[in-house]
Amino acid sequence: MSKTIFVSNRLPVTVKKEDDKLSFHKSIGGLATGLQGYHEKSDSLWVGWTGLQDEIMTELDHQEIESILLKDYKCVPVNLTEVEIDRYYYGFSNKTIWPLFHYFSNLASHDVENWDAYKKVNLKFYNSIKNLIEEDDIIWIHDYQLMLLPQMIRENHPKVKIGFFLHIPFPSYEIFRTIVWREELLEGVLGSDLIGFHTYDYVRHFLSSVRRILGCEHHLNTITFNGRYVKADVFPMGIDFNHFAAEYKDEGYKSQFKAIKNSLKDIKMILSIDRLDYTKGIPERIKAYRRFLELYPEFIGKVRLNLIVAPSREAVDSYKELLKEIQILVSEVNGELGTISWQPIFFFFQSFTQEELIAYYRSAEVMLVTPLRDGMNLVVKEYLASRTDYAGMVVISETAGAASELGEYIIVNPNDLDQIAEGIKQALEMPIIEKQVINQTMCKRLKRYNVKFWAEDFMYNLTNLITDPMQLTGQVDLDEEPSSLLKSFEVGKNRLLLLDYDGTLVGFKSVPEKARPDRELKELLQKLVDNKHNTVVIVSGRDHVTLEKWFGDLKVHLIASHGLWLKHPDSSWEMTISLNNEWKSTINHVLEVYADRMPGALIEEKDYSLAFHYRLCEPDLVATKLHEVKDALVSMTQTMTIGLQEGNKVIEMKDLRVNKGYGASEFLKNPNYDFIMSIGDDVTDEDLFDVLGEDSFGIKVGLGNSKANYRVRSWQSVRKLLNKLSSY
Repeated sequence: MSKTIFVSNRLPVTVKKEDDKLSFHKSIGGLATGLQGYHEKSDSLWVGWTGLQDEIMTELDHQEIESILLKDYKCVPVNLTEVEIDRYYYGFSNKTIWPLFHYFSNLASHDVENWDAYKKVNLKFYNSIKNLIEEDDIIWIHDYQLMLLPQMIRENHPKVKIGFFLHIPFPSYEIFRTIVWREELLEGVLGSDLIGFHTYDYVRHFLSSVRRILGCEHHLNTITFNGRYVKADVFPMGIDFNHFAAEYKDEGYKSQFKAIKNSLKDIKMILSIDRLDYTKGIPERIKAYRRFLELYPEFIGKVRLNLIVAPSREAVDSYKELLKEIQILVSEVNGELGTISWQPIFFFFQSFTQEELIAYYRSAEVMLVTPLRDGMNLVVKEYLASRTDYAGMVVISETAGAASELGEYIIVNPNDLDQIAEGIKQALEMPIIEKQVINQTMCKRLKRYNVKFWAEDFMYNLTNLITDPMQLTGQVDLDEEPSSLLKSFEVGKNRLLLLDYDGTLVGFKSVPEKARPDRELKELLQKLVDNKHNTVVIVSGRDHVTLEKWFGDLKVHLIASHGLWLKHPDSSWEMTISLNNEWKSTINHVLEVYADRMPGALIEEKDYSLAFHYRLCEPDLVATKLHEVKDALVSMTQTMTIGLQEGNKVIEMKDLRVNKGYGASEFLKNPNYDFIMSIGDDVTDEDLFDVLGEDSFGIKVGLGNSKANYRVRSWQSVRKLLNKLSSY
């Protein structure tokens, strides 16, 4: 029976140890509330860190914690040491990923030991759940601390559904590319089937980085990666709307609300709530409030900024400095602008309960939310839900994720103090009817797309996502079901193996010359050749000189230049058709013009063809320029036998009379072969698949439409298959 496994850095249960006694408390709000409905199901588990350092716990503590968490909370703990917490959490997660993803690259560290700890702890999370995973499980991983975990699970459990959600911004490619371990982080996340973000901007930035750094194309937010489809999509997180909109009758709430109202009297409150962090723009907010009072002195004595800052990482030096800066700014504003009867800013450096915050929400005329960069910012949604009279107004930064949903409110540039000041004035002076119309519309939206809807929406999409292309093509997946091919191969006494090279036997390289055969491949081909029942033919678009240099020492048959050249072992090369090169100079000139316009492009001249490689070009430039290249070439060759053929990041001009099917015809006409297999990865191999007999095995490598009746996921899969065949 399938189950759901949630994985996050922290469990939705806080475990404390005081006086050698353990206590357990459920977390409230955010992720814990959103996933509560799913987690309460009997077939759900939650994996995460308890919050306790491994060193302060005894073996009996571990046993008690594991037993209680599993029995009472359906949670599985991950134990972390003090060093791991320091380097994985405070180190790489919060000194590398956090600042870079929030556009504070000047604060980012690239410490190798922190990176090693990050990898180690992600592996520790995997080891904590690997024995719990069953084939049809659904796993939902959360946030930037666990970006490597999806791929770790995928490598060992290829059929499970894996979701990943990033709760912070994903930066632009120009920022993300500065991370030393950028490829590893992207590949880690791409182990997922569905990747969720708060806004479309974050999706767009992620897709751009994947395309530019890994070279993976995408269509309609679906990425092609390692023979799989990976979907990236927008799921803006909501709140528990009814909790904030509820009527509270307990005395604690009533006394708090009354105390706030009494302190305000005729003063209008501007409210700011954040945790201590440099991404929140708190100093800039204080300066903007001061600017507001300077520009509009008529509000002096009539408004007050209640600045609530929740303690966070205050032991870190940079956070200590931030707190000191905030305290100084508050003192300056109060000292210079305050009077005996009026204080401009009330500063609270403490945490409040949700009920206490709701009392503040319901007393505030204006909610001031101006982070320099924020993934979502749920505070603004909590404020709107709490104002059941619809009489409040929001001034929000355009760089907060929530701004993409709250376009009706006053949106400002968090660095423009004058604009924020004007926004505060506008919010204070807005007619009550106008506020109510806006808020009623927004609250309907927030109530509908609450945190539970967010979780259900993501889980529904993950559950119903088709990520395996084999389900769409109807082809036999030899990675999963190789038995029919292996049986036919085993009984065959005269076998023909037609093997493409680039993208089939080796992976693609940035420069074609770098894709030379490695030792493992040479040894594998030698084993196949040594079997007297096998005829091995390499059918490549490479020129014959290169193939001779790379494979001349093996007893393999070689077909070069897409079928133009043929060489049998211990014989010389021969052309399969007579051609001339009169066309090349004209075409080459056109290609040179476009190569100059497309930095990174290179021209490969072969005996009787020209290849235009654009693997190293800027993807957006390719999108705008490549069609010009193709249009120019097609118009020039309309009356010639020369035509354009597209491959993987390459277009090639060659004689259309020559193709791989034509080149291999000498072998395919031989009636003695009782097993024929052809493997290839791109459009040039389709000509060969097209002429194979019904009983032959045409194998497409990777995704894309094909005439082949079988498929494998990658060139690594080809190697695994050939290794199996070499054992017969």
